[in-house]
Amino acid sequence: MNQQTQQVAIITGASRGIGAAIAKRLAYDGYTVIVNYARQQVEADELVSQIERAGGRALGARGDVSDPATFPMLFDRAEEAFGGVDVLVNNAGIMNLSTLADSDDGLFDRQIAINLRGTFNGLREASRRLRNGGSIVNFSTSVVGMKLETYGVYAATKAAVETLTAILAKELRGRGINVNAVAPGPTGTDLFLKGKPQEVIDRMAKMAPLERLGTPEDIAAAVAFLVGQDGSWINGQVLRANGGLI
Repeated sequence: MNQQTQQVAIITGASRGIGAAIAKRLAYDGYTVIVNYARQQVEADELVSQIERAGGRALGARGDVSDPATFPMLFDRAEEAFGGVDVLVNNAGIMNLSTLADSDDGLFDRQIAINLRGTFNGLREASRRLRNGGSIVNFSTSVVGMKLETYGVYAATKAAVETLTAILAKELRGRGINVNAVAPGPTGTDLFLKGKPQEVIDRMAKMAPLERLGTPEDIAAAVAFLVGQDGSWINGQVLRANGGLI
């Protein structure tokens, strides 16, 4: 563990999957991490305990990213406990698949609320309160490039996130803050695996030239690069972490 870095990172949707892998990786790299979760308190508490047992610093914080009050609360908690925030990772997201013809209002509204509004809420607060020299990483999807059937609403929310990413990078001119997005391909998480037959999972695993699904740790490594010193010259970009899928 690198104890030289004493920066503070808020990671949304961090109780499991990619978010948990990001929290572990950044804690290993020396960041103090705020583990945000919406419902999975048991998982979040266990993750905080794991990080602390490994010698890191972590704090759990419940909050629904679609609620405008959540991010002011997260920044308040971080500032009170650790003095400020240097990194925001907007990882929280949901995916509900359907053709456009069969997408009901609830499917549309839920994904807009979490994926788009939730990211916007985080970006708005970070624009006001992130310490100079920090980093923001949003989450998109490689489906924005692939444009697969039934992913329409989900991919549309993420295309909007990519646009917000590029614009905020310009709006934060002069503050030394880089703003980027990671766009995973098929990754072995509950979000991806749930409801898919094994033959579909196997077929999608073979689509990338590297012929496997991504792992949460693969995606966490991309985030760690973007928020670390080696990624400091990368700004306003979308990193497609997908094994060469597209």
